[in-house]
Amino acid sequence: MALNIKELTTIEDMLAQIEMIRHLYPNFTLDKYESYLSEMIPHNYKQLAVFENEICVAITGFWTGTKLWSGKYIEIDNFVVHPGHRSKGLGKIMTDYIDIKAKAEGCTMIVLDAFTSNFTAHRFYYNQGYVPKGFHFLKILNEDSLS
Repeated sequence: MALNIKELTTIEDMLAQIEMIRHLYPNFTLDKYESYLSEMIPHNYKQLAVFENEICVAITGFWTGTKLWSGKYIEIDNFVVHPGHRSKGLGKIMTDYIDIKAKAEGCTMIVLDAFTSNFTAHRFYYNQGYVPKGFHFLKILNEDSLS
């Protein structure tokens, strides 16, 4: 398995991988994706993609930020591994890459959200050294606009 790991930093590179994002959000349109990316990229958003023979088999978004309680951090956002490539270590490759990047950038931590019902993700993240620290509260204002 010849793997290539690449950071995606442009809208064009990210849009080219919409089919991987659709594994998480099946109804995502190209226009909606492009609109969101155009708002996210100026706020330090990037993607990490794993390619096997030039085909994207795993992708995650990530961004850096700073909060008063934590200082600088990296947030993992929308972690997707192609269903046919799960349990092959691709998720670990991505979290290991983010770990190295976070340390190199002087981050105090890596954060992420996982839906409360996604027990497979919970097990994976626990195995990678992540622990729950609190609750991510939200108040939905427009359910029809959710992805």
